[in-house]
Amino acid sequence: MFFFLQFSTSAISLGRVVSGLQLHPDRQHLIYPVGCTIILKKISNGIQDFLHGHTNNVSCISVSKSGKYIASGQVNSMGYKAPIVIWDYSKKAIYAELVLHMAKVEALDFSPNDKYLVSLGGVDDGSVVVWNIETKQAICGSLASPQNAGHCLTVKYSNTNDLIFASAGSETLRVWKMDPENRKLSPTECRTGKMRRTVKCVEITENDQLLFCGTTSGDILKITLETGLLSACGPVKTKNNLGVNVIRVLKSGNLLVGSGSGLLSIYSENNFKKKAQVEQGVTSITVNGDEQHLFVGTQDAKMYRLNLETFQPELVSSSHNNAINDVAIPFGVSELFATCSKNDIRLWKKGKPIEILRITVPNLTCNALHIMLDGASFISAWSDGKIRVFGPESGRLMLIIPDAHRMGVTAIAGTRDCERIISGGEEGQVRCWELQNSVYRLLGIMAEHKTTITSINIKSDDKQCVTTSADGSCIIWDLVMFGSLQMVIDNTKFQVVCYHPEEYQIITSGSDRKVTYWDVFNGSRIRSVVASESGTINGMHITQDGNHFVTGGDDKLVKVWNYMEGQATHVGMPHGGSITSVRICSNNRIIVSTSADGAIFQWRFPHPPVC
Repeated sequence: MFFFLQFSTSAISLGRVVSGLQLHPDRQHLIYPVGCTIILKKISNGIQDFLHGHTNNVSCISVSKSGKYIASGQVNSMGYKAPIVIWDYSKKAIYAELVLHMAKVEALDFSPNDKYLVSLGGVDDGSVVVWNIETKQAICGSLASPQNAGHCLTVKYSNTNDLIFASAGSETLRVWKMDPENRKLSPTECRTGKMRRTVKCVEITENDQLLFCGTTSGDILKITLETGLLSACGPVKTKNNLGVNVIRVLKSGNLLVGSGSGLLSIYSENNFKKKAQVEQGVTSITVNGDEQHLFVGTQDAKMYRLNLETFQPELVSSSHNNAINDVAIPFGVSELFATCSKNDIRLWKKGKPIEILRITVPNLTCNALHIMLDGASFISAWSDGKIRVFGPESGRLMLIIPDAHRMGVTAIAGTRDCERIISGGEEGQVRCWELQNSVYRLLGIMAEHKTTITSINIKSDDKQCVTTSADGSCIIWDLVMFGSLQMVIDNTKFQVVCYHPEEYQIITSGSDRKVTYWDVFNGSRIRSVVASESGTINGMHITQDGNHFVTGGDDKLVKVWNYMEGQATHVGMPHGGSITSVRICSNNRIIVSTSADGAIFQWRFPHPPVC
């Protein structure tokens, strides 16, 4: 049985897929990729639909002029073909799957009358192919770039002619004409004289007279489409820093330009008319049909809305732009949760796609996160071997424990009295630290694991804890004498361990795809449940009453289980990347799951507490 998603944030793909944010012609839905999933988000209320069909990360996306179809391409492993999926928008289902390009689909675009789709392969493929949408077959294809040029990066169809499109890339700019009867493509090289440019984006005017090309050097080439001749190049004095990533031609004839430095500009014939600055490089611009509003996607996975009159960016949503490593929910609260990733920790409010607090530590990765029971501090484990303690309201750094672990801190937990921290490191040691008035003291070192500590769970009396390691061992420790009480060894790389609330059993999961129940007193295996058909179980959490637990892993499925029966009661499947962590709030109202593609999903827990 499936259960209901309440909310999700945008993710890495929104920032890394060029023109990955699209507005459907119905003007009511935004379309963008998250990992290997396509999200259709209704603008008015935020309701989301999910399109599943890709086996790897989506690399490009295009929406047909009528809105009937959506096309998306993906990346794949070297030597394997990367499919293109055409989706029927009204049915929210796959219309066709087209397989020809090797390793990656670089770009896609529909013809003006939805008759054809042009696709461009990646570096390992280098071909451009035109597909017949009705027959779902390739009509013709060719190498995208001449031999003396570099890799082709983008394609763009004519706005009026189904037989003409343009391609551009590193020192290549071509206009193609298709002869469908003879199944032939004929390129015409655009002549730019001695000028050599790498073109990142192409836009064609509505009447098909002009071709505008944004370059990595920050200028824009103006090409006459019919003759292929360069007619102008600019701006001359003030170029766009870090290159031009996106161009849109407005009905007024002005150009809307997004640069790699995050500058949004409106160009008239000779100069800037308006400017706006966002935090990171612009990767997508999509304009409403009445040209009153536009949506902008950036490299740091943020989405902005702008009014063309005021031209002031308004943040709509944000997310991590790297894999999320852990999630923590304050005890007794279901309205807030925190996540950690490379460079930062973020605090979120339930149902809101914008963080309310961001704690940034540049160029370092936060591997694990825990919120103390009293809610007075975040304790975090970092790749530089330090433990950092932050205030939850201001994000102020309260304490640093330097050299907490020699090779990086990988797991962390706090005791219920909020006076001690248990940490695990990449070298395999478990350490206990005492916190007293912003002063720390090392109480004990436990060193029986051989490699990375992956999970720590503390018993309710704060006298014992259980840890797992990638070496296949799970150890219960005495936190008074700092010695091992019980050890279990299995043929797996353990990822996570949880105490049952009654604390007579523990459950573990890892690379063997199983959830295993263990007896705390003698370390015997009680039973094992196969929890995934494919891939490691990376995250697991148990409810306060012990009746249910939730898992997530490389199979990209969130599953809720009945603890006693060992049966999955509900399954959720919108994730587009491997799930890295899952948490249930203490009052059993929501589940938060995170994934390697930077996405955060909030779920309504299907077994709410009985009031």
